[in-house]
Amino acid sequence: MTRYRTAGDLFYREAGDPANPTLLLLHGFPASSFMFRDLIPKLCNDFHLVAPDYPGFGHSAAPDGFTWTFDHLADAVEAFTDALGLDRYGLYMQDFGGPVGFRLALRRPERVSFLVVQNANAYEEGLPDAFWAPVRAMWADPTQRAAIAAHATSDDTLRWNYLHGTADPERISPDSWVLQRALLDRPGVMPAMADLLYDYRTNPPLYPRWQDYLRRHQPPTLVVWGRNDAIFPAAGAHPFARDLPSVDLNILETGHFALEDHADVIAAHIIRFAGARE
Repeated sequence: MTRYRTAGDLFYREAGDPANPTLLLLHGFPASSFMFRDLIPKLCNDFHLVAPDYPGFGHSAAPDGFTWTFDHLADAVEAFTDALGLDRYGLYMQDFGGPVGFRLALRRPERVSFLVVQNANAYEEGLPDAFWAPVRAMWADPTQRAAIAAHATSDDTLRWNYLHGTADPERISPDSWVLQRALLDRPGVMPAMADLLYDYRTNPPLYPRWQDYLRRHQPPTLVVWGRNDAIFPAAGAHPFARDLPSVDLNILETGHFALEDHADVIAAHIIRFAGARE
């Protein structure tokens, strides 16, 4: 049974026995913990699952005066883990969850028991010009922030995020992008999204530090990656093997939001991966 709770300003989903290993589920853009709705029931017998919505995302508040950067998203999630007393956890990172999760891992490496990386980039190879050129242009000219954010959160783009790269679009529920539309239309949310897309420019310069973390700490890492993702293609998955010789690398025939049609496959990989570590 999933519980729907709040801690401070953050909404979160929680399931499973807290005596089991904790898996902190970090969602992508412009999604929310809703993306884990199918995964949570498949893992709740094996893990304690905690899935927060970042400030301004999902059902979490967009507080006045909040500075919309990845550093501050990580601050909020770090404070959230402290409030819940989570002193040891695995990190499931997808899309924006990568920059948030790697910041947490750098700050408190002793707390991270393992990583699950799902279409969350940490290497230059994973930023193809075909998708990222307009975003890079916006980083160079921040006056384009609102226009890029409007495009990235248009109805057509929200739908495309979920359907591109999937083998059978009829398996993808429209509930995801319809819910996202409603949540993005809340007061104060769109300016926050624009600021965060602009602040994404701070992440590639951190890639060497994230890679150094992987090399030095060798966290057990499972990679489950949608091969057909146009945003973070599989070219960004393979470099993890450079820094993690024992990485468990799995390329799936799907797109960016792989949980929409591969939740059962990803859950089986996580259970297998965790069992092999025992």
